[in-house]
Amino acid sequence: MRQIIERTVGKIKGERYEIDPALPLGYLWHACWVRLWSMVWGHLRLCTTKQVMIHPTAVILCRRRMHFGKGLDIGRHCYIDALSREGLTMGHHVSMGHYTHIQLTGSMHHVGTGMTVGNYVGLGTHGYYGSGKGRVKIGDHTIFGNYVSIHPENHNTDDPTLPIREQGTYSKGGVTVGCRCWIGAKATLLDGTNIGDDCIVAAGAVVSGTFPPGAVIGGVPARVLRIRAGFEQREGGETAER
Repeated sequence: MRQIIERTVGKIKGERYEIDPALPLGYLWHACWVRLWSMVWGHLRLCTTKQVMIHPTAVILCRRRMHFGKGLDIGRHCYIDALSREGLTMGHHVSMGHYTHIQLTGSMHHVGTGMTVGNYVGLGTHGYYGSGKGRVKIGDHTIFGNYVSIHPENHNTDDPTLPIREQGTYSKGGVTVGCRCWIGAKATLLDGTNIGDDCIVAAGAVVSGTFPPGAVIGGVPARVLRIRAGFEQREGGETAER
C-alpha cells in the first residue's frame, strides 16, 4: 500500500516521494482520507480541474482575484482574502499549513497591492501574510517556519495632532523573498525587506533592509551573521541596509 501511495503522491507532486516505514497504517489511512476529501472539496470550492486540496474548514474570500497552479494544498482553518489590485498569484505545488492567514487588504479605505508566490513554496502553520500598500513576492522552493509574519506597509506618524490610526499608511517597496530560502519560525519581515536567493533567516529575527544571496540572517534588528559556504559575499552585504 505504501508503494502505491508513494507512486501516486510522487506523480501528483512531480518529484520522488517516500513514506517512513515507521508510520502506522491507521495514521496513513486517516491522512489519505483527509487528503482525498480535501481534493474533492478543492475541486468544488475553486471550480477547477487542477489538482488542488482544500480542507473544508478553510475560508476563501475574493476567489476571482486568486490564481494558482496545480498541486495547491490549503490546510485546515486557513483564511485567505485575495482582495487586492494584483490579486494572489501562486505557482505549482504551494502548500499552506493549518491556520495560515493571508489578508491582502486590511481596510476598505485602500485596496491592497497583491502577493505572488512561486513554485514549491511551503508556508508553515499559523503564519500571517499581509499586503496593504506594499507588494509581497516569494521565490520558488522557499520554505517558511511556523508563526512567520510579513508586514509590507507602515503607518504614517509625522502629524502629532492626529492619532496614528488616522494618518494613513505608506510602503517602502513591500517585501521580497528570493528563491530557495528558509525563513525560520516566528521571524517577522517588515516593509522594505529584500532577501536574496538561498538565504536563511533565523527563528525570531525581525528583518528589514536588503540582504545578499546566501546570507544567514538573525537578530533584532536582523543583520548578516555569515555567508553560507559556496556563496560570494557582495560588497556592503555584512549588515542590512538601514
